[in-house]
Amino acid sequence: GVIDADKVELSNLHRQVLHTTQDLKKFKAANAKEKLKALNPHVKVVAYKERFGAANAAKLLKEYDLIIDGTDNFPTRYVINDACVLAKKPFVFGGILRFEGQVSVFGLPGGPCYRCFFEEPPKADEVPSCAEAGVLGILPGIIGLLQSNEAVKLLCGIGSPLKGRLLIFDALNTHFREVTLKKNPQCAVCGRNPTIKKVEAVELPVACVLQPQSAGIPEITARELKNLMKKQPTGFYIFDVREKPEWDEGHIKGAVLKPMSILQQTYHEIPKDKPVYLHCGGGGRSSRAVQFLQSRGYSNVYNLKGGFRAWTAQS
Repeated sequence: GVIDADKVELSNLHRQVLHTTQDLKKFKAANAKEKLKALNPHVKVVAYKERFGAANAAKLLKEYDLIIDGTDNFPTRYVINDACVLAKKPFVFGGILRFEGQVSVFGLPGGPCYRCFFEEPPKADEVPSCAEAGVLGILPGIIGLLQSNEAVKLLCGIGSPLKGRLLIFDALNTHFREVTLKKNPQCAVCGRNPTIKKVEAVELPVACVLQPQSAGIPEITARELKNLMKKQPTGFYIFDVREKPEWDEGHIKGAVLKPMSILQQTYHEIPKDKPVYLHCGGGGRSSRAVQFLQSRGYSNVYNLKGGFRAWTAQS
């Protein structure tokens, strides 16, 4: 089955190569069915020209053994996760952002689900802007093929699926790495005492949200921060607002992890007696963290320009 309520647009074609300029304004699901039937007329393909959501999740999942997540928005992803866990069906996760893609398999017995990794959806101001997010056109194809590989293995019962493993592909450096994902015993949907017992809609901005770039955010370059650390190693604080798996892959020595996802609940732990330098992977999340802290009375707080990637480039 293929589900998509949208129609083919010209802006889709660089990354959704199943469609062509001849398919503009056609329903994506119906066009995908047509193309797949042309490849193999013996397969049965059902096209759903609707959106996957809490209202139809249970009915749709009942017909299938495996779900492949090809979404580009958080609301649908959380609905997919919760519905699959409750229906005891695995789903192959795929996510892309700029030059990086991620693949994993959630919902397998004994393995984690998506909420074990990201307990709650991001808040509206934590969703990247379109200008900040962006996607390298070939990346969805690469990640899609990796998802297909996982699907074939699961359906055929061969190989070792990406259960409890997040595969990360760095397109700029053509580099693969893995992060171990552990099942969370306190998970709201798959933990010992789950609080989510039915699929509910998640209200969030879809995909990326166009937001104006804020001017005047105090910044420091990686070179300047390195020099400052040599001259005055104890005269300031460095906080990393990335998530734990990102931190585990590498971090600035002496920095303290303070994930953006829980910053609103933990910001009061950040001292005000010395300058505070914040960073994330590329500078987007940490710039918003600077704005948030400024709104809470912090005046001596700075964003690391270019984030951890700029820091490692200076090494």
